[in-house]
Amino acid sequence: MPQLPISLNRNVLVSSKTFDDAGVYRLDRHRALVQTIDFFTPIVDDPFSYGQIAAANSLSDIYAMGGRPLTALNIIGFPVDLVRPRIISSILRGGLAKATEVGCVIIGGHSIRNPEPIYGLAVTGLVDVRCVTTNATARPGDVLVLTKPLGTGVATTAIKRGMASRALQKNVIALMAQINTVGAELAELGLVRAATDITGYGLIGHLISLCRASGVSADIDPAAVPIIDYEIHELVNLGCVPQGTRDNLNGATVLVDWARTDETRKILLTDAQTSGGLLLCVAEANLETVLMILRKARTPSAALIGRIVPRRRRRPLICMTE
Repeated sequence: MPQLPISLNRNVLVSSKTFDDAGVYRLDRHRALVQTIDFFTPIVDDPFSYGQIAAANSLSDIYAMGGRPLTALNIIGFPVDLVRPRIISSILRGGLAKATEVGCVIIGGHSIRNPEPIYGLAVTGLVDVRCVTTNATARPGDVLVLTKPLGTGVATTAIKRGMASRALQKNVIALMAQINTVGAELAELGLVRAATDITGYGLIGHLISLCRASGVSADIDPAAVPIIDYEIHELVNLGCVPQGTRDNLNGATVLVDWARTDETRKILLTDAQTSGGLLLCVAEANLETVLMILRKARTPSAALIGRIVPRRRRRPLICMTE
């Protein structure tokens, strides 16, 4: 991905330079705006669920930065001759339901004609400048905690191909529709050093960005990383792997020491997620408190998957441990 041009302004606290989930712009001594945008094509058949997932994915970017969403704009594109108005309405109602759930107001939007449907949100939030969580502040010794299991890329590909069980479909839709609201609480309490949400680049891709921005390396225990369901392993073995995941795996190879990690686990660690969980860098002293808050928030997982270590002078950037 090419590096985007960056506006030079002293009020820009976080830009695309660190590959963070959102940009942060200082308003005054204490407050800053958090802004993000995301959209994608349908990944499930039900339009209302699609709207919920797309909105949750966009809103979670604000929480990953330690902020809380205020307003949002709908972004939607569709082929007018193929998609009925009631379908569009259902998508938008799904998005509105998720925004309303977290007190975010949808104040408008923009639509275009497009060869295939797309939907998402442009979201503006507010954050205390002392509470911003970015890719650039991880430190050696931090424990890595993951709040959702992996496998949504494989699962949604299976749904498209008619290979997923009804139980898996129900499980993965609920998982993707869950917003990572706990990110703001943890940031406001000063319990998290750095954070990112896991989306299209997969767990390893987002961890690589975090390590680069923070000038550190990481060790991961592949067996400790939670997976949605054992059915996911079976689907991988049947070749149900999205191209984005394959691209992620190929791109990560030169930066990761996979040790004896099997091919299925490699695929899942680089699986392109939709509306994935938060990857939290937590100081050891704060770990028990963070886990207690995650359990209280009923996050799908609260898994200790590895640790931040000092930057290795040579590759690999990330090592698998046993």
